Amino acid sequence: MPKRTDLNKIVIIGSGPIVIGQAAEFDYAGSQACLSLKEEGYETVLINSNPATIMTDDEIADKVYLEPLTLDSVTAILKKERPDAILPTLGGQTGLNLAVELAKKGTLADLGIELLGTNLHTINQAEDREAFKDLMKELKQPIPSSKTVYDLQTGLDFANEIGYPVIIRPAYTLGGTGGGFAHNDAEMKTVLNRGLTMSPETECLVEKSIAGYKEIEFEVMRDHNGSSIIVAGMENFDPVGVHTGDSVVFTPTQTLTDKEYQRLRDASLNIVDALKIEGGCNVQLAQDPYSEHYDVIEVNPRVSRSSALASKATGYPIAKIAAKIAVGLNLDEIINPITQTTYAMFEPALDYVVAKIPRFAFDKFYHADRKLGTQMKATGEVMAIGSNIEESLLKAVQSLELDTQMQATLLPDDAKDKSLDELLDKIKTPTDIRLFEIFAAIAKGATIKQLHDATKIDEFFLSKMINIIAMQKELTTGMLTAETVLKAQKLGFDDKMIKTVTNVSDQELAKLHSMADQHLVYKMVDTCAAEFESFTPYFYSTVGTENESKPLGNSVIVLGAGPIRIGQGVEFDYTTVHSVKALQAAGYNAIIINNNPETVSTDFSISDKLYFEPLTIDSVMNIINLEKPLGVIVQFGGQTAINLTQQLTDHGVKILGTNMAGIEQTENRHDFEDLLIDQGIAHPAGDTATDIPDAHAIANKLSYPVLVRPSFVLGGKGMAIVHDQSELDDYLIPALKHSHGEPILIDKYIKGTECEVDILSDGKQVFIPGIMEHLEGAGVHSGDSIAMYPPQTLTDSQKAKIIQIATKIGKSVHCIGMMNIQFIAADQIYVIEVNPRASRTVPFMSKITHMHLAQLATQLIIGKSLADINLQPGLYPEPDSVYVKAPVFSFAKLPGAPTALSPEMKSTGEDLGHGKTLAEALHKAFFDSYHFDSDTTGPILVTPHDAENTDLMAALDAGGYPHQVYQLDQKWPKNLAFVLATEDESDLAKQLTAKALSHQVTLFTASDTVAALVEHVSSAKQAG
Repeated sequence: MPKRTDLNKIVIIGSGPIVIGQAAEFDYAGSQACLSLKEEGYETVLINSNPATIMTDDEIADKVYLEPLTLDSVTAILKKERPDAILPTLGGQTGLNLAVELAKKGTLADLGIELLGTNLHTINQAEDREAFKDLMKELKQPIPSSKTVYDLQTGLDFANEIGYPVIIRPAYTLGGTGGGFAHNDAEMKTVLNRGLTMSPETECLVEKSIAGYKEIEFEVMRDHNGSSIIVAGMENFDPVGVHTGDSVVFTPTQTLTDKEYQRLRDASLNIVDALKIEGGCNVQLAQDPYSEHYDVIEVNPRVSRSSALASKATGYPIAKIAAKIAVGLNLDEIINPITQTTYAMFEPALDYVVAKIPRFAFDKFYHADRKLGTQMKATGEVMAIGSNIEESLLKAVQSLELDTQMQATLLPDDAKDKSLDELLDKIKTPTDIRLFEIFAAIAKGATIKQLHDATKIDEFFLSKMINIIAMQKELTTGMLTAETVLKAQKLGFDDKMIKTVTNVSDQELAKLHSMADQHLVYKMVDTCAAEFESFTPYFYSTVGTENESKPLGNSVIVLGAGPIRIGQGVEFDYTTVHSVKALQAAGYNAIIINNNPETVSTDFSISDKLYFEPLTIDSVMNIINLEKPLGVIVQFGGQTAINLTQQLTDHGVKILGTNMAGIEQTENRHDFEDLLIDQGIAHPAGDTATDIPDAHAIANKLSYPVLVRPSFVLGGKGMAIVHDQSELDDYLIPALKHSHGEPILIDKYIKGTECEVDILSDGKQVFIPGIMEHLEGAGVHSGDSIAMYPPQTLTDSQKAKIIQIATKIGKSVHCIGMMNIQFIAADQIYVIEVNPRASRTVPFMSKITHMHLAQLATQLIIGKSLADINLQPGLYPEPDSVYVKAPVFSFAKLPGAPTALSPEMKSTGEDLGHGKTLAEALHKAFFDSYHFDSDTTGPILVTPHDAENTDLMAALDAGGYPHQVYQLDQKWPKNLAFVLATEDESDLAKQLTAKALSHQVTLFTASDTVAALVEHVSSAKQAG
């Protein structure tokens, strides 16, 4: 049917701050939905509290509310806006749960607002475990034996009835939160108690375990007419038992027989039809590897993480088409934007293989529990496209940005010290590095049967891994010829991998490449296996004879930031997209290189050409050699792009913006210190060490406490405050091992108020959008601090000094574009760090100053002056209202990871609060960041360590938060307001934080945060 004309204004609910289990894929989906609805002529209103994303840009929706995603907040906006409808199925579980709440409370009915996309009955049927089970029985679709339980005893009785192992799945939670396996009554009590606590409905499904089955996903589109298609079939490398967000995934499916594939495909379409889904959804199924039996696992009645992967893998824009279906259009009425000739009813066909590998934070948190299960732990993912499984898998490995030696050799550091039996025992347990441990076992002679018995991974996938190690051995043992190198290339080995195992020189390898009859070429992603002509500028590399990518000319390459991880998040997707917009507006062809399937920047419609490739020097140079761009922009791709700058410069590539000399001045410790001394700028005294004796000498000279960190850090990785030599030694042993020869930086720790600025500079003059003051004191990473703008406690003279210093630094390093500078205000203003690139704060400052800072920086990068873009040097005028950027943490997903705030960044996302006063802004920000309503008071639990802060305890008691000191194994009290635990080491602190997280009680891990809560919010409430 044609699109609906009875609708004018539509509200889109976003997914809020990025957390593990709900990340940038919903920024991508929501952005697409808003643009798709605007394209059809509807007025769009977006509600989302995340400032870091493209989705909350003023260009995406007609009106954006950067407000908390709470029932009261959203209700107030709906009453004000009076929309005709809301669309919640593109905002992840947060959007879906809010829609259910609004409907149940009667808000939608009272305001006459229609729920678009999938209706409430369908949402409940898919999300409510019991209703879903009843529907499957009605459809005669097999599901594992299960029972919905609301208390522990019922769950225990059922588990004993059907026999262990069982899996526990909490209802209405994100990314499997609270779920897990139980093999006996003791485990059942732990996991089920946690799941019941974490489910908003206190509801869990206890289900017979089918761990070891093949896990298959189908991404399905269905319209009002009941027409439906499979966009992509995906197969998990890991069998059932590992959350699909934590599993390696391939598309198209690889090991199913045609009969199995058709059976599962038909089941998916029948289920989606019975649910009457309208739009995109995800069906997960399990196939018994030893029989024809399968089970249906679940259906997500919304777009999901897998939707983003399927969209990028096929080039079929699921969210964009789902939004059009929501307003009445059918699949046979929507043109496929890639081919521009076929309709959306045409199922994508792939003539390549796509691999997705998740990215974890365990390289940052060594002591966290690395075991993978039904609760998702990955912070992001990479995707790679190749002509075969081996090629796509190795290209994905190259994209991970993990330990470079492990990526090049495919073997973990400790593999050579382990026997085959030890490795076979290790790979029984899924972890973030199991893939590499399997490679190591193969290298030690493991057979397919041994590997399969240990992992239950399909023998077909294991045979592909054996092919890769066999190729590696051929490279190391045989004579290196052009044919051998070409054969390795066809399996995905890049130059670095070949050079690492053969020690061949660059010149010799280049000569061997030139002798081959096939070379690295670029193929187009077209959704239809080249059956129809396609107009998409979307390419991947492989070995062949025909290159489908022709140089654009007059082009600039913008390097993306790769996978999202703690310390480098969706904010760099934001800056990348804005840089591209500015380049296009200036008349250039903008080319993006990136490998993250979750993001807006890897949508084919954003840039003039997209290369979905690893962000390695080999991969990037191959593209540069083909495209011959006018230059490359590295400022917007986080530390990933900055770390490539030296190698690009060595290859003669023109870096646009601040050049390598300026970058080196800020990133190299000694050059940076020389710069500050030369300019008369105060900085903490410090030095660099490459061994333990040097470090001892430096620390003793400075006197403790000292701040220690590696060179070229990302998100404070490996950064710590140490108070004595014993702590220093504990830090240095692992730090030096992972430093790859780079020095360790040791600075005198200065206590004070931390603040930061982003500057824009044309190399001669400097513009400062604003000074952000951190609520938490120095020693807490800027990404984990609450940032306040305008600054709340800095004096006029301190602000003037900050502006003076920032201007000096910008001019001294000849900054062209953008740069971030961090300070401590103490007895004087100290500079502690300069990042020669865009930073995490750029989207935040862009949203609140209503200036597209990354676009303005790009205009400076391509040669304009501050005057040309109407910017005056110095500080931009401060607003009357107050804005705060508050961190959001995913501690519940990373058991064992440290929670106390420190120089090492731990947050996964952020939200924004604003108001006429700091108290009002903090009140709003606390909702979506700490899940805390500062209007409520009540008892709190603290550690003995925190109870020693007598001034704070007295303030809390007076503010309506009477404190109780937690005792080991004490009974958990009800109606707690929050928990305060600012240390990680003691067993008591670990137990308290674990219990707070499992009971979903607000957890504060910095005393400064709580002090501000009492001082500003509570006092404002009492005064009001």
